[in-house]
Amino acid sequence: MTVALPHFSLRFRPLALITLLTVGVAGCAFIPAKLSHPNLRDDVPLAGLQAPTRAGWPATDWWRVYNDPQLDELIALAVKQSPDLSQAHSRVQTAEQSVKVAAAQAGLNINGNAQLTRQRMSDHGLFPPALLGFDWYNQADLGVQLEYDFDWWGKKRNAIEAALDQAHAAEAQRSAAALTIQNAVADTYFGWLADESRLSLAKQAVAVQQRLLQIADLRVRQGVDLSDTVQQARAQLASVQQMQVTLEGSIEIRKVVLAALAGVSPSELPPLQPHALPDVEGTLPDDARLDLISRRPDIAASRWQVESALKQTDVARAEYFPDVSINAMAGLSSTNQGSPNIPGLTKGGSGDLGNLFELGSRVFGITPAVHLPIFEGGRLKAGYGASRAQLDAAIAQYNVTLTDAAKDVATQAVTAQQIAARRTKQMAQVQANSMLVATAQARAQRGVKDARESLAAEAQLLQQRDQAVSLQAQALSTDLALIKALGGGYHVAASNEAPSTTSSSSTASTSNLAGAPDHERL
Repeated sequence: MTVALPHFSLRFRPLALITLLTVGVAGCAFIPAKLSHPNLRDDVPLAGLQAPTRAGWPATDWWRVYNDPQLDELIALAVKQSPDLSQAHSRVQTAEQSVKVAAAQAGLNINGNAQLTRQRMSDHGLFPPALLGFDWYNQADLGVQLEYDFDWWGKKRNAIEAALDQAHAAEAQRSAAALTIQNAVADTYFGWLADESRLSLAKQAVAVQQRLLQIADLRVRQGVDLSDTVQQARAQLASVQQMQVTLEGSIEIRKVVLAALAGVSPSELPPLQPHALPDVEGTLPDDARLDLISRRPDIAASRWQVESALKQTDVARAEYFPDVSINAMAGLSSTNQGSPNIPGLTKGGSGDLGNLFELGSRVFGITPAVHLPIFEGGRLKAGYGASRAQLDAAIAQYNVTLTDAAKDVATQAVTAQQIAARRTKQMAQVQANSMLVATAQARAQRGVKDARESLAAEAQLLQQRDQAVSLQAQALSTDLALIKALGGGYHVAASNEAPSTTSSSSTASTSNLAGAPDHERL
């Protein structure tokens, strides 16, 4: 119900004023209590995780630690042209515009209007032209209308803050999308390097098996060995040749994946030269349990979603209160009769509207109004219940995101330790096989043994080196996954810190949204 108070007069009868207040109190009798800020966890459950630590977090351009210009070029290309990042950026822009829309609705509205009407009166109307002495008239209006809603209950303010929190969440989600793409590019690129290294070893293994097949064939033709020796040598040669073909196919597939991540065709990829894989550390920051919340974009996004949902409950609660607004109008209005009986007018003519701008054509009006929610058919209760449900869902999602983050970090940290231990043992095997190859070759040179022993030892060494390269590739992939689990250089700036569990207000500006690294801005 809307009650208009014409002419801004305060001369109400006492009974009318009492009735108005009684109705307003009755309409506000069942207003829900204002919600306090939810008790969100401020640390990640990583207690008890035994993992080596280091000082500092991944840098904003974390991939540069590998000192690989080819990787730098690929990531720059992916960030520039990825369609996924373009889609995430459009969501940020949409959220920013939503903030501007909410802010515009909370301000003063000023509208100008001008209209000119020429109308003929009906001969059979309530006032026929024969009685009035004219059948046409002209109506001219020119004015300005002002409207302002008093936000006494914070409904519009909370709507603005909710939209701002959504914009923060969208920016954090865009940073998460950028991190996912960068991490995928690095992982695919290092997988390509590993395949190239393994392919080189596979080609060496094929050459060794071919020499063993030649020796076996010669010994069988001389009657020294049985024919099965040749078949065994051929089977071993076919096995390493199959590995070579598999690696060649994997290399081409990884190039296709890199091109897709970069948003280009495979022919448009920059030239790539294979080289050795870099070493990794696989350690955690010493303050990961406390600082991970501000370092992971998905956690920050979930936290902003909670803040936005909390503001929406305040908006829904404010709907229970009366809305107070004021409308004001100022302008000029003139009605002129179009009839031959009126001096200065011609029959059927447009009439003389010059008096529109005379002092006597002034029109003023001011109308205060109160909107009282009395009988809403359960609409307010349903709206508030929906906002509460959205808040509960946002809190649940935040808790799930926090748990998943802890599981992700712990899994990658433990996996890194296990791979490091396996690599240590693998390197011991490589060194042992290297010594076996050296002694076997020495015996062959002295004529004590034939070449088969040294070739077999060399084949075993190549197999161990292939396993070492595979383990190093796994270590790199785990290191990348750990960097992603740690947020990949994302950090909520001090001026845009995600609201803590003791604060429910957002004051950050849309021009500096939460936690976006400079290199990721599109």
